[in-house]
Amino acid sequence: MSSLFFTFLLLFFSLLLPSLNALSHHYYDHTCPNLESIVAREVRLATANDKTVPAALLRMHFHDCFIRGCDGSVLLDSKGKNTAEKDGPPNISLHAFYVIDNAKKAIESTCPGVVSCADILALAARDAVVVSGGPHWEVPKGRKDGRISKASETRQLPAPTFNFSQLQQSFSQRGLSLHDLVALSGGHTLGFAHCSSFQNRIHNFNSSLDVDPSLDSSFAASLRRVCPARNKVKNAGSTMDSSSTVFDNAYYKLLLEGKSIFSSDQSLLSTPKTKALVSKFANEQHLFEKAFVKSMVKMSQIAGAGQEVRLNCRLIR
Repeated sequence: MSSLFFTFLLLFFSLLLPSLNALSHHYYDHTCPNLESIVAREVRLATANDKTVPAALLRMHFHDCFIRGCDGSVLLDSKGKNTAEKDGPPNISLHAFYVIDNAKKAIESTCPGVVSCADILALAARDAVVVSGGPHWEVPKGRKDGRISKASETRQLPAPTFNFSQLQQSFSQRGLSLHDLVALSGGHTLGFAHCSSFQNRIHNFNSSLDVDPSLDSSFAASLRRVCPARNKVKNAGSTMDSSSTVFDNAYYKLLLEGKSIFSSDQSLLSTPKTKALVSKFANEQHLFEKAFVKSMVKMSQIAGAGQEVRLNCRLIR
């Protein structure tokens, strides 16, 4: 009888544990009720001084979730012989880590040892969209911070030169659909692209063409002026769309006009399903925003193997 009862208890707790580990909108309601207002304040302050901050925070969250899940591993500094994710080639241009540091410092003074850096980053990404005129959404919370961060793993990030099949595989491996792929690509409405990320489209495109023929000719010419074949200007590049500090659907409109920046953006027009979604989002901003929110929440729940709540987002405990 006792062994049967013990078996029942094991079964009960095995069913209960996933729910205990699940993310929740109310995770910090009692332990850190001012969390969201603190993070939002830091994002607003930083953006007032630097209009590139929102794009940086959104990209940082994306890059965090795509490597080891959303565990704040992108925030860790390199130490000793270990080169961390933030120093991997695709992440060299990530910036605005100080916004997360400032938020963490303010939170620690109010709710010490309670809020993970991974959760702060997820909230900051949402607030980055809001401060840029985009939608607000409830962020599920309760992530734990990871202890492993390796630059070598950043090669798993989807590259701007990816074709459609490579993009699809990258997203599907993380439980994200084609709909998520097109919706999350709309995050490119914010930000800036360096020449190196689209050089392949405007110089030596293939053996017979110098420029990608899918690019609008005048747009391609303007990119070539900014990024000549032997570009020596370190920070040369182009804004991602015509309103790069405003969260809107201009990215999709420009994509349909042959004015996208990355090969990966252009690849969204290569299948009927994804092209239809691009057209839908170009025509209806509210539909794009609704889809973006749904896909951001989904992406932010990619499970990590986090085990702790860091006291300093740059260092493991």
